[in-house]
Amino acid sequence: MAEATTEQEALDAYSVIVSTVAEKVLPSVASLRIGRGGRGFGGAGSGVVITPDGFLVTSAHVVAAGGAASASFIDGTEFDVDVVGADTLSDLAIARARATTLVPARIGNADQLRVGQLVVAIGNPMGFSGSVTSGVVSGLGRSLATADGNGHRRFIEDVIQTDAALNPGNSGGALADSHARLIGVNTAVAGMGLGLAVPMNATTEAILAALMRNGRVRRAYLGIAGGTRPLPPPIAERLGRKAGVEVHEVVSGSPAAGGKLRAGDVIVSVGDVGVTKAGDLQRLMVEAQIGSKVVLTVLRGDDLLNLDVVPVELK
Repeated sequence: MAEATTEQEALDAYSVIVSTVAEKVLPSVASLRIGRGGRGFGGAGSGVVITPDGFLVTSAHVVAAGGAASASFIDGTEFDVDVVGADTLSDLAIARARATTLVPARIGNADQLRVGQLVVAIGNPMGFSGSVTSGVVSGLGRSLATADGNGHRRFIEDVIQTDAALNPGNSGGALADSHARLIGVNTAVAGMGLGLAVPMNATTEAILAALMRNGRVRRAYLGIAGGTRPLPPPIAERLGRKAGVEVHEVVSGSPAAGGKLRAGDVIVSVGDVGVTKAGDLQRLMVEAQIGSKVVLTVLRGDDLLNLDVVPVELK
């Protein structure tokens, strides 16, 4: 009997956390309608308020249809929305509702997430406003392959994998931690029981700031998909770090391909800066001088090689 009581208490505690997070975050999540008159003829999704004067973060693919847009909130209010800018590589976009008294979400730091941690996804799947699902972080540092309108493959790096149920319309919605902080922007439904979100951290906040300021992000582009891989002990000891970024795929015709990078290579540094996860590469490519030679140190088999790569601007 005592065991059953303990289980019930645990379930009640879980429910309290999820409902408390939902109560705090729901007022900041909008249902977005993109297209003619902003009434959903082009696309639909979710957005999250990040400033009181109307700026919302959403997914780039949600606003790709262009045209007029509108945002409606759980309290019944609705506002016209202008798309400020989008960044295809991170699948992030900034829109601005014509409002001055919105409730912004608290911003967290996804770099502090751990596998197994409770998360709550809030969005507007299939037209249902204010839908809430919960689950755990099931993976970190993943890469998500996407395609642009020209058929070119691109990769969203360092995404959060979660088993919180996501459906069409969740894209651009909030992924929150147990303290009701925005730690991710839901970006895709990758398969049964698998959802992905772009993390909120220093890298993505810089991207969002650039979008708010200039409507675009100038990026250097390598053309790989990769993830963290532990280094062999002798190499780890020699380099003073335990992991590198394994190349899972090299895009044909990309700067990485021109630099002779291969699938299976493990990138351990860019110039003099060590890298251990895909997000490290993304941060460096945001800051790298486009068109300048970059030396990648890679582990290929048992050998450390220096490969020259010249990143191009991501179009």
